[in-house]
Amino acid sequence: MKSVTLATRIIGEGEPCFVIAEAGVNHNGDFARAKSLIDAAILARADAVKFQTYRTERLVTADAPVADYQKRIAGGGESQADMLKKFELSFEAFRELADYCREKGILFLSTPFDEESADFLFDLGVPAFKMGSGDLTHLSFLKYVARKGLPMIVSTGMADMSDVEAAAQALRHAGNSQFILLHCVSAYPADPATVNLRAMRALARQFNVPVGFSDHTRGIEVAVGAAALGACVIEKHFTLDRRLPGPDHAASLEPRELAAMVYAIRTVQAALGEGIKQPIEAERNVALASRRSLVAARAILAGTKLTTDYVQMRRPGTGLSPSRLGELVGRIVRVDIPSGSLLKLEMFE
Repeated sequence: MKSVTLATRIIGEGEPCFVIAEAGVNHNGDFARAKSLIDAAILARADAVKFQTYRTERLVTADAPVADYQKRIAGGGESQADMLKKFELSFEAFRELADYCREKGILFLSTPFDEESADFLFDLGVPAFKMGSGDLTHLSFLKYVARKGLPMIVSTGMADMSDVEAAAQALRHAGNSQFILLHCVSAYPADPATVNLRAMRALARQFNVPVGFSDHTRGIEVAVGAAALGACVIEKHFTLDRRLPGPDHAASLEPRELAAMVYAIRTVQAALGEGIKQPIEAERNVALASRRSLVAARAILAGTKLTTDYVQMRRPGTGLSPSRLGELVGRIVRVDIPSGSLLKLEMFE
């Protein structure tokens, strides 16, 4: 699998999982809350915090309906345009948020939803573009962003392999092969039974790029499982309070949960190791105490031809391994061996 360099981080197989704390629009249009979300992402030790940058009038028609899950949360009655306008932050606000992230030492990312927003984010100096699942089939927009030459993180919710193939071709035809694919199920919340994490392996095999997971399930278990399966990137929505009004709060983690997820991902990744089966240093002393050695079952006189009747396998493991019994059976004993003695090669002719 090829790797992708994002700012100072290498993202790919064998590298630390890159964790994106997805603030999205969970600031509810409140600049102070957006800064608090950055603070929460920092405390959780996420690698990046991500927002969504758009101009409502360039994203939706005036009467576009909201999704069913948004109706359930908001109670219906408003259009997408009404809802999105409430959560829209100005470019100047994003400039201040990006500066705040630089000051605090966390990467700032945002998903553009139109060309103007993409231009702004590029001028702002983002290290990469994150593309939402809704724009996976918006090939002209993908190409527009790809031509800017920055790494791209592309979510693949609602897609089959042919959709992803078309998007990958569009990116490569635009001259950008530095992209990461995120497996995703665009349901809010997503039922863990529908997530199909093994699809990450299919994406990795098909496209030979780093693959990760954008998680919309409740809780942290599925995200941690994705890391255990080798996800190079984990993206997860978070909020300051799940009780807040808005489309994404209910399926988001709260700050303590976000911190627990990051910790669990780091722990699981550390546990994966390098894949070579060998004892660690801490096991060597345990082996001396718990492994068995070849031991004289009773006193053996010099000149005796050794048979299995003369041998027991007993602790400690400081002598010859039981696996070497075949090397001794049939050999002549050179010296008298007291009962219970560890057998040694020099005791035999």
